[in-house]
Amino acid sequence: MERTKTRRAKRIFTSRMQARLLLVFCVIIIVFTLIIARLIYINMTDGERYKKKVLSRQSYVNAVTPFRRGEIKDRNGTSLARSELKYKLILDPNMLLLQKDKGKDYIEPTMNALKEYFEYDNDSFRSVLQEKADSQYVVLLKELEYNLVEEFKEFSIENKNIKGIWFEEEYVRSYPYSNVAPDLIGFVTSDNVGFWGIEEYYNNELNGINGREYGYYNSNLNIERIVKPAQNGNTIISTIDINIQNIVQKHIKEFNDEYGSKNIGIAIMNPNTGEIIAMASNEEYDLNNPRDLSEFYSEQEINQMSIDDKMEKLNIIWGNNVISDGFEPGSTFKPFTVSAALEENIINNNSTFYCSGSEHVGGVKIRCNKAHGDLSLEGVIMFSCNSALMQIAEKEGKSMFYDYQKRFMFGEKTGIDLPGESTGILVAKDQLNATELATSSFGQSMNVTMIQMMAAYSSIVNGGNYYKPHIVKEIVNDKGAIVKAINKTIIKKTVSENTSDLMKQYLLSAVEGGTAKGAKVDGYMIGGKTGTAQKLPRDAKTYILSFIGGAPALNPEMVIYVVIDEAQNVDRKDDSSLATKLASRVMKDALPALGIYPEGDIEYVLPEMPEVNEEEIIEEEIIEEEIIEDEINEDDESYDNIDFIP
Repeated sequence: MERTKTRRAKRIFTSRMQARLLLVFCVIIIVFTLIIARLIYINMTDGERYKKKVLSRQSYVNAVTPFRRGEIKDRNGTSLARSELKYKLILDPNMLLLQKDKGKDYIEPTMNALKEYFEYDNDSFRSVLQEKADSQYVVLLKELEYNLVEEFKEFSIENKNIKGIWFEEEYVRSYPYSNVAPDLIGFVTSDNVGFWGIEEYYNNELNGINGREYGYYNSNLNIERIVKPAQNGNTIISTIDINIQNIVQKHIKEFNDEYGSKNIGIAIMNPNTGEIIAMASNEEYDLNNPRDLSEFYSEQEINQMSIDDKMEKLNIIWGNNVISDGFEPGSTFKPFTVSAALEENIINNNSTFYCSGSEHVGGVKIRCNKAHGDLSLEGVIMFSCNSALMQIAEKEGKSMFYDYQKRFMFGEKTGIDLPGESTGILVAKDQLNATELATSSFGQSMNVTMIQMMAAYSSIVNGGNYYKPHIVKEIVNDKGAIVKAINKTIIKKTVSENTSDLMKQYLLSAVEGGTAKGAKVDGYMIGGKTGTAQKLPRDAKTYILSFIGGAPALNPEMVIYVVIDEAQNVDRKDDSSLATKLASRVMKDALPALGIYPEGDIEYVLPEMPEVNEEEIIEEEIIEEEIIEDEINEDDESYDNIDFIP
């Protein structure tokens, strides 16, 4: 049986099949012979070209081509921040050492050329070759200028022995006006991450998308590149006017040189659009060197600081006080209390008030510094009468008073396009008892920011429109086309035009014949309100002096807010005229620069009011809270006496 199976198997592989297999084998041999012959032919006739083609695909680097971060400009096109094109010098140690092993020494001429053009030390060059022998990418120098790089390139073309060197573009952020508007502009780290200001808030708009660069050596060991271009970032057109910003910072410096202060905040905005024109405080740090503490602390103090201490100090310097620091506004809050009552028809232009020099509220005596007697509503604002304000707040009641605080957007962010904004603090509605309601009516007990006050005040004097404050007006691409226009945005209606018109008249009177006389500017109608708030703890006798106002008074095109925190080296630290006079000096320079000019003789339409001498003006604006705890009723836990001197 086994022999039969074997015989059948042998019969399967016939002679015909053997012939076919031989044929296939012969065909394969012929094909391979032809391929080999073709390769020999190519190598003999065109081998050098193919060799160069292969060599030219030997990659030396896969590098990032950086985008150019967009500029930041002021409203008139002046550059405030820009990225300047610089170059990095790259060395390929691996290639130089391999060529030396092959008998081609490019090290000496390359090293000498770097020494001649860039003053790069020979010992440092040798150290790089030794320590990074396997590397094909070592950054030797950064931030090289274009002209110097071009000179070196021309020299290296003439000198064929310079090898293993190439340049990569990089962009370095710079600030042409290094100390101007640092709170508003901010700065960036080396990896294009914005910190503070516009740089941080609009970081994604300013940044672009990196490209990619691939490099190859050709047969002559010269570098050829394939580049995927980067997409540059957008440019930010801000609402800042660099001229007005300079004026503001100049006057802050002059005040501090003359008197000194813990801090000063000054901001100017357009009340009809919400555009911030200028904003500044004491801390003018160098945007080109933002981590330098030497302007603020001695060398000994800096040396004693830990890293955490330094960062804490720097964050205070970098912060924007105008939008982040809360404080009790004092009498500058009175226009809001009066506006709410006018809007709800609780009072009107014919309302009168009697000030005996104090008010008894919730078992507590709260005093004015003087008995004003009979006052019109206009006189209440002119002479900053606390008694009248408490009477008005009592008529409003805590619900209405609180609701109008919220209507004016106190206790919440304005939404300004800057990082670090605070909300401020309001006394909760259910905690607005009689005493808190009374003190809140003239700007004590609550906590606000400067930007909140400016935006709310602007709505009172512009016809009742609350505009969202903003620092940027346009975003454009690197071709100049507008990507986004940021127009004025009405958040809400706060008061009617009738209320607004009355308040503008009252605020004009406060400057012309009341407590804010120091804010006058020759040739202009100025309206505004002063404030003097005593800080906590009250017994420290420290004050915040302020003035908020605008011009022209009856149709404001600009609003200014000046806040002086703890004036130093002055006769009276509660003298609000320091703030009004500082505001006057700023406006005198800023108004013409903004294109707001005086128009001949001004005909004032003001009621006849009693004249107030300078001493009375100062006394009227002192808000001094003395809590006397002679007798405390344990049942109502109220103080026996509270003295407020307006």
